[in-house]
Amino acid sequence: MINKDKTDVNVQFLPCPVDYAFKRIGGKYKGMILWHLSIQNILRYGELKKTIPNITTKMLTQTLRELEEDKLVNRKVFHQVPPKVEYSLTETGNELIPFIEYLHHWGKKQIENELFEMKRYKN
Repeated sequence: MINKDKTDVNVQFLPCPVDYAFKRIGGKYKGMILWHLSIQNILRYGELKKTIPNITTKMLTQTLRELEEDKLVNRKVFHQVPPKVEYSLTETGNELIPFIEYLHHWGKKQIENELFEMKRYKN
């Protein structure tokens, strides 16, 4: 591969784009958090916790921090008592939503197909 300035670039050191993307959005909860933020636009911590079944406080905090570090989620702190924190998607996070929406529809279709097959075999 050649740069614009005609110097050689060793391709083996460039990250795989698919691997790079999945490292940013992979995991058990990141996709769900991004999805819910796309639907609601802004959610507080407690609201996010209610929308994601079985997530622990520690895991939600860790996942939100990772999404914030990857510049996919904004964290806005209001200095008041009690403290108020709101989460929303960044512009980069919003760019992912069409792909997550596609995965949502694909997953829904696959679940429906599996349920249909299960019913078919029971009868």
